[in-house]
Amino acid sequence: MSTSPSPAPPGPGVLDAALDRAFGHPSGLLGRLGGKLMAIGNAATEHRVVDLARLEPDETVLVVGPGPGVGLDAASNLAGEVIGVEPSPQMRDLCTDRCGDRAEVRAGSAARTGCADASADVVLTVNNVQFWEDRPAAFAELFRVLRPGGRLLLSAHEKWLPVTRHELAGEAAAAGFTDLQTWTWDPPGFAALAAQLRAGKPA
Repeated sequence: MSTSPSPAPPGPGVLDAALDRAFGHPSGLLGRLGGKLMAIGNAATEHRVVDLARLEPDETVLVVGPGPGVGLDAASNLAGEVIGVEPSPQMRDLCTDRCGDRAEVRAGSAARTGCADASADVVLTVNNVQFWEDRPAAFAELFRVLRPGGRLLLSAHEKWLPVTRHELAGEAAAAGFTDLQTWTWDPPGFAALAAQLRAGKPA
C-alpha cells in the first residue's frame, strides 16, 4: 500500500478563478466553454428581454455584455442597428460568429460603451450587472447614451445580484431614469429566478 499523500483537491481560490474565467470574465478555453453553456442556459431570458423591449425596425439597440450573442442575434433580426459592447475577446468572437455583419461588436463595458451621447433608443443587458465594478458610473453611462424617450431593460439571476432588485432600481433612478418597474421571472427549464427591471429616459 502506498503511503504517499493523496493530492489535495483544488482550493476555493482555484475554483473561483476557474469559474471567473468561464463565466465572470471569460478567457481562453474555459471562456469559450462558458460561452457555449451561457448560450444554452440564458437563451430563454435573452429572448424574453428582447420581446419585452418591443424593438422597432428604425431603432438603434445597445446590448451590454452580450456574452455569446444570443440576445444580440435576436435583437439584430428586429432593430435597424444593433451594437454589442463586450470586454471579453472570446465572447466578441462568439458574437461575430453568431451574428455576422448584422451587429457591430466592439470592446467595451457598461461604464465605457464608446457610444455617442443620445445615440441609442434601447439598452438591453442580461446577466451582466453583477460584474459592473462601478454601478453608479454604469447607470450614468447608459443614461447618457440613450436618446430622450429611450428605454433600458435589465435582467439578472436574482441570487447573484449584489443588491436587491429594488435597490438596483433606486440606483437607476439616481442616474436619472424614470418610470421604473421591477419584477421576477421564472425561466423555463433549470435556469435561476431572474430579477428584471425596466426604466426610461425622460423625453
